[in-house]
Amino acid sequence: MNEEKENINKNLEDSKAENKSVKETAAPTEETAAPAEEAAPTEETAAPAEEVNPYAKFLLGTKIGMTNIYSEAGLQFPATVIEAGPCFISQIKTNENDGYSAVQIGYMFDRKANKPKKNHFSKNKCEPMKYMKEFKIDSDDQFVLGEKIDVKIFSEGEYVTVSGVSKGKGFAGVMKRHGFSGGRASHGKNSVMRKPGSVGAGSDPSRIWKGKKMPGRYGGDKVTCQNLEILKIDVENNLLFIKGAVPGANNNLVSVAI
Repeated sequence: MNEEKENINKNLEDSKAENKSVKETAAPTEETAAPAEEAAPTEETAAPAEEVNPYAKFLLGTKIGMTNIYSEAGLQFPATVIEAGPCFISQIKTNENDGYSAVQIGYMFDRKANKPKKNHFSKNKCEPMKYMKEFKIDSDDQFVLGEKIDVKIFSEGEYVTVSGVSKGKGFAGVMKRHGFSGGRASHGKNSVMRKPGSVGAGSDPSRIWKGKKMPGRYGGDKVTCQNLEILKIDVENNLLFIKGAVPGANNNLVSVAI
């Protein structure tokens, strides 16, 4: 019996020693095992930022409407929202070919463009655009045909010039159109309260001078507002929030320039 117990104990010790040697060979050593942190990248590579043309100082857009903007101090400012761009350079004019330096930009793709417009834009490596406008530049300014221009050319706090066509109000009299005070409403005056009154001499010159303020069509004129401050810029949605009012009705075309 003693011999059998000794043989069993000996077999158990041998099996434990074999398991221990197997575990030691299977386990990776410090020198061969590569740490997981080294394989994984430690820093994320940032996407390269889009370059902004420093010579681009103008943009076309659409007037969306008006809203309010609050400053950090809690002050409220009226603001006009303009969806500006993206625009594309559709033509470049030089002193050698055209006698002056300018660039033509297009805004809003035109799916119903006629053949002359398609040929004009295809020659200048650009898709047909619905609206076009020309801006004068310096002779050493650099632009590329088909180049994209968006709201990134502006920055908050800049002062811009906005041009648009004012609302048309139809045929109007002199009081509404020119701010006349009208005739007197007492002392024997009859039906002259809103009339222009005398418009000139009779025998000499026997005509109305050009430029005389008379009743006529009111509104529908090009109006330019200068020194309007940019309160906020939404790059993702191509929106400019400009302090104050901007000429024109909603959905009208406007131009913004520095």
